[in-house]
Amino acid sequence: MILLIVDAQTKIVTRELYDYERFVENVQRLIFTARENGVEVVYIRHDDGTELTKGVDGFEIFKAFAPQPNEKIFDKTVNSAFKSSGLNEYLRSKNEKTVMIAGLQTDYCIDATIKCGFEHNFEMLVPAHCNTTLDNEHMTAEQSYKYYNEKMWNARYAKCINMQAAIDMLGGNL
Repeated sequence: MILLIVDAQTKIVTRELYDYERFVENVQRLIFTARENGVEVVYIRHDDGTELTKGVDGFEIFKAFAPQPNEKIFDKTVNSAFKSSGLNEYLRSKNEKTVMIAGLQTDYCIDATIKCGFEHNFEMLVPAHCNTTLDNEHMTAEQSYKYYNEKMWNARYAKCINMQAAIDMLGGNL
């Protein structure tokens, strides 16, 4: 298993995100537990070529989730972390079969990455309140979170699990 942290970049991890405090606390717990138990943490950064791109302030990983020097970072230019980033090939080279995912944004890159991971035959695990988003023109951020986590993904593309189960799977306890 690996812990995949998607698009948790300084420019977009803001207090406007749905359930911000809980999200930050939970992702920090996942990262800490993974590291303590030898589970690899892998990061994905989104590079849109303009506002969120290498060299622009805010492109770096959010400080509270900062990678350690030995942890891998892959950059992507589309919503899915599996498309042309090197992630899929890396996971295959390590014979990984299970991906626990956390990060941004629920209705964009997390959704695309979960569905693409499923298509690539990975078991996708989604811990509760470890992904978040902003309001959009169709739904509030809370509605988006609930729609994807409670209806769309579970038992279709992923296993949506509570934090205790996630911590246990990473080899720790709350």
